[in-house]
Amino acid sequence: MHSTNALLLLVGLLFWRFFQIATSQSLGSIVGNPSLVTKVALPRYLIVLSNNLANLLAACLEVAAFIPVLFALGAKFSVYTLFLPVIILLEFGLIFGLSLCLASLNVLYRDLHEVWEIVTQLGFFLSPIVYTAISIPPRFQFAYSLNPVTRIIESGRGILLYGRLPMVYDIEVIVLFVLIFVSVGFLVFHSLEDKFAEEL
Repeated sequence: MHSTNALLLLVGLLFWRFFQIATSQSLGSIVGNPSLVTKVALPRYLIVLSNNLANLLAACLEVAAFIPVLFALGAKFSVYTLFLPVIILLEFGLIFGLSLCLASLNVLYRDLHEVWEIVTQLGFFLSPIVYTAISIPPRFQFAYSLNPVTRIIESGRGILLYGRLPMVYDIEVIVLFVLIFVSVGFLVFHSLEDKFAEEL
């Protein structure tokens, strides 16, 4: 029982840490690189993307490092484990879309990092990290499922701990969230991009 709880917690933390660290660090990606914004002729969204890619690499290395630990605790690896990179890339899509919003808004509202810290603290408890999604009362399940990180974590747990693929419906919902986040992210980013140089 203790090993099962440890596995649930470890997998939840792996996916949550990627989300929390990547989005928090993206806040300063534009503000922290004024010379790239004002003097270098390149698409400015690449600054945010490069920051996210660095965190993607770090997350992949972290997952790889924990694979032996998960195995030692009783994780059930199978051929479906090969599907794990898909879940990680889908989470990356969510992170990138959200990072575009955060990085551009932080140029105008420099205290946004404090607000985002509170949001991520709340998000930790509203995501199935120290518990599972099935422990949520049925009447709240739909509202709870609107948190895309919930489906990411539960999909990762299914692959790593139970040797099963996520349901097609869950993948479709995650892909929909990714498309919405990235679309809104680019919309917000491009609408504020002209103000970057004068604010930095």
